[in-house]
Amino acid sequence: MQQDLLYRYIFEQLDVRGELVQVSDAFTKMVEGRNYPDPVKKLLGELFVTTSLLTATLKFQGHINVQIQGDGPVKFAAINGDHEQNMRGVARMQGEVKGDNLLELMGKGHMIITITPVKGERYQGIVPLEHDTLTKCVEQYFVQSEQLRTRLWFATDVTEGQERAAGLFLQVLPVHQRDKSEADFSHLETLSDTVTSDELLNLDAHTVLTRLYHEDNPQLFEPQPVRFKCTCSREKTMDALVNIGKDELLADVQENGEIVISCHYCLTDYRFNEEEIKAIFN
Repeated sequence: MQQDLLYRYIFEQLDVRGELVQVSDAFTKMVEGRNYPDPVKKLLGELFVTTSLLTATLKFQGHINVQIQGDGPVKFAAINGDHEQNMRGVARMQGEVKGDNLLELMGKGHMIITITPVKGERYQGIVPLEHDTLTKCVEQYFVQSEQLRTRLWFATDVTEGQERAAGLFLQVLPVHQRDKSEADFSHLETLSDTVTSDELLNLDAHTVLTRLYHEDNPQLFEPQPVRFKCTCSREKTMDALVNIGKDELLADVQENGEIVISCHYCLTDYRFNEEEIKAIFN
């Protein structure tokens, strides 16, 4: 089956839209070399598909950041993405990870969704972490921000080197026939509740949707590839070093022989010796 794809779909006679995303290679690249505990990898996988589904749902061109922060063993987890489905992510821990539901990992905290369009004003939505699953928190976000009934289903496999994640999304369309759209949504929601993690992870999108909605004729649009892509560069790192100051940097070089800056997202090391530091300021 093809992985790392996002599908959008609608129904001929029903006032509901849906999305299905499945990622493997992109997810594996995002977490490799990190030594994250399995519950943290699972959380990042769910956050990954959340961000992908949101970029498709909100229909904007620009960047999106979905982060959760709290006072639990995991203090921070975030995925940065854009409308072209280029994604990167990271998690930071501050204690021994125990448990695996959202509240056990994050403690008391918030989910923050920041949308920065190429044109238009920046938007930020904040939702308190009041549920023990990320799906419920994202559904709460849509109730709060768009007042539209929304459901999500997630599945993850965090086997080392073969990590995979998938997400299914349904949302009622904002139409005038409210009673009909609510009935349509309830019908599809009942069918979607029968989907299994094994189906979401191991079957191709066409098979999943046919099994769930074969009598409702889902219409799929062309899929969009999803990629792990870090936006770091040596030039951006040099720009950041300028803010530290020449004297402090040179003193650091004298003590350590070179300056090493590591990207938090892709773990790339950028190294600078004394001559390179001087050249930055010249």
